[in-house]
Amino acid sequence: MIPSAHIDTFARDNLPPQDQWPEFQFTLPELQYPARLNCVTEFVDKWVANDGDRMAILSPAETAASAIQVDSIAKIASLTDRFEIAGRGFCGDSDANQITVSGDPAFVLASSPTSLVVLPPADLQPGRASVDISCAKRNGPPLEVVFVALTLEADSSPLAPGVHRQLTVRVRGTTIKVGLEAKNLAPDIADLTGGNPVRASSSGGAENLAHFEVVGRKRGDFLISIHLLSFAPRPRQIPSAK
Repeated sequence: MIPSAHIDTFARDNLPPQDQWPEFQFTLPELQYPARLNCVTEFVDKWVANDGDRMAILSPAETAASAIQVDSIAKIASLTDRFEIAGRGFCGDSDANQITVSGDPAFVLASSPTSLVVLPPADLQPGRASVDISCAKRNGPPLEVVFVALTLEADSSPLAPGVHRQLTVRVRGTTIKVGLEAKNLAPDIADLTGGNPVRASSSGGAENLAHFEVVGRKRGDFLISIHLLSFAPRPRQIPSAK
């Protein structure tokens, strides 16, 4: 970490002694920030641009919903990553929300009256799955999400300078095209062709593959993370039997 460029030093001046700080390990792909950034742009403007209709301030009447309403849920989600559910009537205590995916309990990472962040069950298989929500004796509408498995296939032997190596991502669980983002976590070892990160669409179909390429800069082991680019349309509800 480097000192902030902000002229108001109040926060920095009142930090505890550095030997009492925790160890900061920004290992997740979404935490790969540059050494210096504009916090308002990264944490406010970006979210307003992408999710400008999401609620930020709630009145007491809005938090006291009498039923669970789901406004949006990811149409496609990764088996190994969290997904979000937006709506009203959820419980603010994460443990008070019961989420099941294909009948198996999912783990609620975070919750508020209008949002849930959920991790799929560990043994879930790729494909379409039902998602059921309940909280404080309230049940949400029946929903469906397609969960996909992403498998990175590549020669994992150390790279040498100037060597080109193709990376293939296999998508299982759907035959439609999905958006993927590759991020280079070892830029001193290799360059990711097209920049960092790089986005691509899978081919769709039975194989459903996407391809990326790295070029060695110096000898060593490269590290690439693959992330599913999700979007959240209106919820897909399971038709009720008549």
